[in-house]
Order: sequence, then structure tokens, then C-alpha cells
Amino acid sequence: MSPWSLVSPASRGIGFALTRRVLQTTNAPVVATARKEIAKTKQELLAGLEVNEDRLTVLKVDVLEEETIANAAAFCRDKFPSSSNHLRLAFIVPGLLFPEKSPNQVDADDALLTFRTNTIGPLLMLKHFSPFLPKKKTSASTNDENASTEGLPVVSTMAFMSARVGSISDNRLGGWYSYRASKAGVNQLVKTFDNHLRTASGDRALALALHPGTVKTGLSKEFWGGVKKEKLFESDWVAERLIDVVKTVGLDGRGKCWDFDGKEVPP
Repeated sequence: MSPWSLVSPASRGIGFALTRRVLQTTNAPVVATARKEIAKTKQELLAGLEVNEDRLTVLKVDVLEEETIANAAAFCRDKFPSSSNHLRLAFIVPGLLFPEKSPNQVDADDALLTFRTNTIGPLLMLKHFSPFLPKKKTSASTNDENASTEGLPVVSTMAFMSARVGSISDNRLGGWYSYRASKAGVNQLVKTFDNHLRTASGDRALALALHPGTVKTGLSKEFWGGVKKEKLFESDWVAERLIDVVKTVGLDGRGKCWDFDGKEVPP
């Protein structure tokens, strides 16, 4: 069974950095997604990397449009038939933030868009891409020790981007109503999905959530000034840390949320 990886979306920010890191540190095929400018995204992802360009496929996906997710999954079914391939590593990382500081700042349309992007989007991604994960009955790979699995986690992993502010027990400041709630929803989604994988895949596949910290991306740009310099991270550094966390926590970390230092974020 040959492995492949998925990063969605990958046109900018953490997803962009994760895709480049996976290309640099593994040898298996990588599927990345973008909402638009597919050819340009592929060119930018490969810029400066000494890798086989054929390893990277960029597909159109907009998590607000399920049809694009279904079409991408259909492409992957043809490219990676389940009889000989399995999804070994996936990062599902869509994100949107409207920082409401008080209840009267909540806008219904913005809140709905936040949930559709941050929570429902990942839910639809797992709906269409979870079939690529190995099942209990999937025969063990005869290639697990060869170069195709180098740099990948031992267990097939779907990692979803959450945030510390999605923790209910860690909520000390309030605010950010829709964003907090949407990320709490991601944590519940991950736990529920991992329970499904325990039955469907056993120890062959797992799901977990990740907290990247405050990263210098467009999502957090408005708040950079209020963050200590040592707590404001570059996306390349975060990508390296998150991949290391996924490879380290393994089965013991399934169904939970982990930060960039490999510490559990309480639910």
C-alpha cells in the first residue's frame, strides 16, 4: 500500500507552509488545494524547492461548496485507488475570524460564515476524504520500511486545525464568540470522528486537532501588536513543529487537541 498526503487549503498561511514542509521531508505524493489560481498556487508552492514536481497535485476546493470537495475526492479516487494506496497524512486547516469583543458585535451572517468555514468545512472534508484512510481489514503494507513512508507518521492521521480559544475549560477572557464556538465544534468533530475510526480502522488511522499558536498570517494580522515577539511565530517554524507533533503523539494522542509544543489543550 503506497501512502499519499493531503493539505487543504494550501494557497497561503499555515497550509502553504505545511505543504512545502511535507514536500521537503517526505517522498510520497502530495495533494494540495486552493479556491482559485490553481496553476499559480502550484508554482508558488514549488518555488525554490528541490523536489520532483510530479509529486504535487493542486486541486480546486472551496469548503463552502461541497461539490468542489466531492470533485477533488473523485479525482483522488482515480489517482490513488484504494486497492494499492492509502491516505497517510492530512492537514485540514481552513480558518476565518471575526473578533467580536462583546455580544452586540455579533453579526448573524458573519457568525454563520465562520461556522461554515471553520467547522462545517472540515466536516465535509472528512466526509469525502475519510474513505481514503486504511480500514481494519486493509492488508498491512509491505512497503512500510521503504522510502515512500519516510517522514510520515506511523499511523494514518487526519489533523484538523483548532485553536486554544476553542477550549471551554481554558476560556478565561471571553470574546470572539463565533470563532471560539466554531473551534470548540472542531474539537467535538475530531473526537467524534476518531471514535468512528476506532471502530472502522482500529489502530490503522486516527484523528486529532492542533493549536498552532499565534502565527504571522492574514488571519491574525490585526492582533500582532498585542502579542509578545517571542510568542508570534513564523508559519514555516509552526509547520515544522506541527508535523513533529503529529508524528510524536501517535495513538496515545488520538481524539485530542495538541499545541505546537506537543502539550494537550484541554477540552
